[in-house]
Amino acid sequence: AVEFFEANETARPVTIRTNTLKTRRRDLAQALINRGVNLDPIGKWTKVGLTIFDSPVPVGATPEYMAGHYMIQAASSFLPVMALGPQENEKVLDMSAAPGGKTTYCSSMMKNTGLVVANDANKEREKALVANIHRLGISNTLVCNYDGREFPRVMGGFDRVLLDSPCSGTGVISKDASVKVNKSQDDFTMLTHLQKELILSAIDSVNADSPTGGFLVYSTCSVTVDENEAIVNYALGKRPNVKLVDTGLDFGRPGFTSFRGHTFNSSLSLTRRFYPHAHNMDGFFVAKLQKTSNKVTTTDNQVIVPTGSGARIKHKKRRN
Repeated sequence: AVEFFEANETARPVTIRTNTLKTRRRDLAQALINRGVNLDPIGKWTKVGLTIFDSPVPVGATPEYMAGHYMIQAASSFLPVMALGPQENEKVLDMSAAPGGKTTYCSSMMKNTGLVVANDANKEREKALVANIHRLGISNTLVCNYDGREFPRVMGGFDRVLLDSPCSGTGVISKDASVKVNKSQDDFTMLTHLQKELILSAIDSVNADSPTGGFLVYSTCSVTVDENEAIVNYALGKRPNVKLVDTGLDFGRPGFTSFRGHTFNSSLSLTRRFYPHAHNMDGFFVAKLQKTSNKVTTTDNQVIVPTGSGARIKHKKRRN
């Protein structure tokens, strides 16, 4: 705990993600080194990330940045996209997309094919999202402004859905120290209620019959169990047509299967936690779920049936 608190007082390294639609990491690294930038690959787990140790020029103002050769992006936010693993020609939803780091990573992994729907509830934040999409040369993305809870009525049938959920930010205290003092118990209660609604909406937006997908990734930049394991455990109870699968991330710590007297589904050990003091990146949580069927009878006696672009809920008729 002490190591975690101390790590929160130290800024995480500046990291960038190579935009593989425009360049290769080796070429980008050489171009930045020629400008006097001191850098290194982030680690063996990523082939596109670079850590910037020192730079005589602003990293967000180089000709390479302006030309869209890279995105300034926290190393931890690579992880949910890597876990999602979007494929070429798929239909992918990023439910909370701004400012676009994960959205544009999805597009580059898909090589600008298929469709990425980049949604964000905050219209102001979407300005940065649109700017990054243009700068990075993304051409397969549709930007929309809905409350994530409105999906899949807006559009459904996605091969993969990424929900990087709004959260308390307890994993990014080194960036925003105010998190330590400006969050009340009511804030956490409100956030967890929203997260539960969003994850159910995300599950219902996935097409279980997708020939290549049928996956959802839920992630937060929080380290609290209430916003992570407890939310996924709730979703598993409400939607018996989903199961947890391996994230494909070969580092990080397993999620909790029990905490302070609460016992969760044993499969929560497949989720991954990342900590500032242990992994030198922002605190983060990643869970990957697979949808096994589009039709499901929920615990409150409702049948959810996909229809066209979205889903509708039918109440089962009671027998006398």
